[in-house]
Amino acid sequence: MRGRPEDYDYELPRELIAQYPSPRRSDARLLVVRRSDGTIEHRHFFDIGEYLDPGDVLVINETKVIAARLVGRRLPTGGTVEVLLVVESRPGVWDALVRPGRKMAVGTRVVFGDASASAPSGKSVVAEVVERLPSGLRRLRFETTVPLLTLLDEIGAVPLPPYIRRPPEEDDRQRYQTVYARVPGAVAAPTAGLHFTETVLSGLASQGVDVAKIVLHVGPGTFRPVRCDDLAEHKIEPEYYEIGDEAAAALERTRENGKRIVAVGTTVVRALESAVRAGERGWSVRAHAGWTDLFIYPPYRFRAVDALLTNFHLPRTTLLMLVAAFAGRDLVLRAYAEAVRLRYRFYSYGDAMLVS
Repeated sequence: MRGRPEDYDYELPRELIAQYPSPRRSDARLLVVRRSDGTIEHRHFFDIGEYLDPGDVLVINETKVIAARLVGRRLPTGGTVEVLLVVESRPGVWDALVRPGRKMAVGTRVVFGDASASAPSGKSVVAEVVERLPSGLRRLRFETTVPLLTLLDEIGAVPLPPYIRRPPEEDDRQRYQTVYARVPGAVAAPTAGLHFTETVLSGLASQGVDVAKIVLHVGPGTFRPVRCDDLAEHKIEPEYYEIGDEAAAALERTRENGKRIVAVGTTVVRALESAVRAGERGWSVRAHAGWTDLFIYPPYRFRAVDALLTNFHLPRTTLLMLVAAFAGRDLVLRAYAEAVRLRYRFYSYGDAMLVS
């Protein structure tokens, strides 16, 4: 039975929602859950190597968070507008969440940046609303001859999640980004990867743990609760992903050797499960580039993932449902209750959980 959204609810004291990351990435706590016997251990992230074996493969998401939050002024009135870029639909044209939406009709023009505190370089760019989408997003055409991504670091801000109740700070540009982020395009971080350091990664490599690299650009839907009574009616906004030949070959090799595929985050799970195909030797992940709207919730048969490293997720969200599908709803909620009791730190800048 897949249950109802309220079956994936839990009580969380507000003070446990992390507003800042740990001083050092790998100092985060690590709650280890074993599916085989339901046991729970309490460690730190720098202990992660004790739970991985030579020949296991960590699958990481190399997406890079862009400075997607923009504050602008409507022309000619000067009214303030907030924009969260979501996806570039074609060169120079972006779909975006806007606020206040009622004042962003088609034809409205907005200037972002200038010589203000939000854009100290003095650079600016104008955008026009060219379409209102059925989803409620606005389609904006930016009047610039250079790719907008090259300007965002100067006119935009880090798109911290709404439960981080403070303005972005300079340190967030580095800390709300994995150390292996490479491909710009996400508007939210794949947060399970935030705990890795170069030291941790090199230590895992020295003990024979492999790494496979994929990309899935995380969208704002990652934070959206499920409001349908029937989970089958909920739709996830499509997100772009890429799994290259090298990563697919590494995963195939891992399967052949009887070792484990360890997904670093729910984004990796969704990408791998979207690209898995049946072949002569069973299920395998194929190289693929495209869009996925895969919604994983109980019951779901996992075909590509053997272990999951993840952060703690919001109630009633698709991410929590995915983890419940992987580990079992009762075990996951028991682990969350234990994390609350022991004052773990929750959500994007919080602690981690390994489900093996």
